[in-house]
Amino acid sequence: MSESILNVQLIDQRVTKLAEDLKDRFREELGLKNDQNKLKSAAFVYLVARSLLDLDPDEVFDGLVEGGGDFGVDAIYFGPPNAGEFKVTLVQGKYKQNLEGTSGFPENGIIKMADAIRIIFNPSAPFDANPRVTARIDQVRALIGQGYFPEVRAILCNNGPRWNDAAETRIKAYNFGSMVAWEHVGPEALVGLMRARKPVDVKLQLCGKALVEEHPYMRSMIGRMSVLELARLFDTFGDVLLERNIRRYLGFSGRVNQEIGDTLRDPDQRSKFYFYNNGVTIICSKFNHNPLAEKDWPVQVSGLQIVNGGQTSKTVQHMLRELGPEIGTATVLVRLYELPEDDEPLVQLITRATNSQNPVVLNDLRSSEARQKNLEEMIRELGYNYRRQRSGEDRAPNDMTINSVGNAVLAVWRQRPHMVDSGSGILTGQLYEHVFSPELNGAQAIIAVLLVRLARRQAKIGEESKSEFPASGSDYAAMLMGEYLLREIGVSIDEFDHRNFRKAVKIVEENGEHFYHNAVARILNAVDGKKAAWRFRPTQAIFKSTIVNALEDSKKIDEIAVKVVRGSLIRWSLNSDLVQELTGAPLSIDLPPPSDPETPA
Repeated sequence: MSESILNVQLIDQRVTKLAEDLKDRFREELGLKNDQNKLKSAAFVYLVARSLLDLDPDEVFDGLVEGGGDFGVDAIYFGPPNAGEFKVTLVQGKYKQNLEGTSGFPENGIIKMADAIRIIFNPSAPFDANPRVTARIDQVRALIGQGYFPEVRAILCNNGPRWNDAAETRIKAYNFGSMVAWEHVGPEALVGLMRARKPVDVKLQLCGKALVEEHPYMRSMIGRMSVLELARLFDTFGDVLLERNIRRYLGFSGRVNQEIGDTLRDPDQRSKFYFYNNGVTIICSKFNHNPLAEKDWPVQVSGLQIVNGGQTSKTVQHMLRELGPEIGTATVLVRLYELPEDDEPLVQLITRATNSQNPVVLNDLRSSEARQKNLEEMIRELGYNYRRQRSGEDRAPNDMTINSVGNAVLAVWRQRPHMVDSGSGILTGQLYEHVFSPELNGAQAIIAVLLVRLARRQAKIGEESKSEFPASGSDYAAMLMGEYLLREIGVSIDEFDHRNFRKAVKIVEENGEHFYHNAVARILNAVDGKKAAWRFRPTQAIFKSTIVNALEDSKKIDEIAVKVVRGSLIRWSLNSDLVQELTGAPLSIDLPPPSDPETPA
């Protein structure tokens, strides 16, 4: 039996178990019935999103939109704006039940994905979709309306091979350019992501001369190698090479990707690739070479991990498929560091330093900081688990990740629900310091997560009953619920800690739903009252005035139409102005405004 078929079977075992374990949640949140095939298809998308983006279960479910009316997208995840841009990941899955592993990703699936991209990222394009898709699109379009530029990662996944040449030609014909990066996730790649990290022992072939230096308990080698050698590494080991890197942010940065590709396509520029690219940083536990040889060293490396240069590596791998071995004249700078195996903090610092040009990668690195370790201990003492580092293990209801805590604190205690992202990794730079301030304690972190989870559950229940209040407003409700809770306890946020934690949990359990409904009523009143000076671009102002006129003319339209237009108004109103209207105070910190969309970031 081939390894490919074994991978397909291994994935099916995992998917079957997930479908059984998550069937109740799939039914409640996605509306899936007892159709085993549909449950397995949803479980497959869940597995891909969780493995590829390294999300916790709640974060995965937040992005799932599979079901009727999804128009070809099964999951949507997006991150926070950064330097005038924001990253969006769209996932479409095709799961074959026969387990032959021979069916390539279908061309019609690519057509549907392209159509979805045209709709989602065009704020004026009408669409008809299920409520979960609608909420996601509204959030993405709101960011576009604020002037942020989307970088799109289109993930096409199946339990078979990649799409055929005709489909590849179609993708190129769409001419989305650097805005959209198309990626395939098949059985081999998915199994590699699912497996626990194993040491990678491999021989690297350098070209030209190299330099080796001895340091106390460490060594370094600086050299270069053909991009073909880099592509061979990834063809052999896949993303296992990047376990110490920030795997969830390996999505292409479109413009950088385009520039790398353009250089490799140009025969006159390939030989200069070494000078244009920042190179690859590799860490290992041991490397050996023949120092008597003058050049072109073969280097035996044990425990190889790439901590910087993942984007270059993945792009080179893609270009090899497009252009073939002729790109081999291009070489890339290689920095190889031999480090003590047990010095994880040093690895973290090197990874942070070499990735510092991209601030969104720092979330995993923050996990080793003293404040995160202290928070972990405080949360454990209160009976909950704080997963400050990534893990492939299943998570229990009492588990909380660094991202779920950060987003919850951002929404509830820092009163910035409009900045909560749908995936993970937003807490960087100034925002990270604001959220994980020295004053944040375990009790505050836990209660924030509990309030956000409760609000999101209630919003989903309301969504199913056709409530006009959108699920995307749940974090705004959680912010107000935190205010109600502190008032009920009789303390300020600075006074809230482990001493009144048990009382807070009891109040949330007994009065949480009441808090939620009061919060929703307050939000609806703020929107209807139109007290805030909403800041819309002209097209949004026209859209809003149309809705307001329809509401004021509500006697002439039926109840369902009123709910539709009112729900649209609410979704358009979920922004920083609404936060100030609800809290009665300016936002507590100032962050850089978005770049003008007509000005390059």
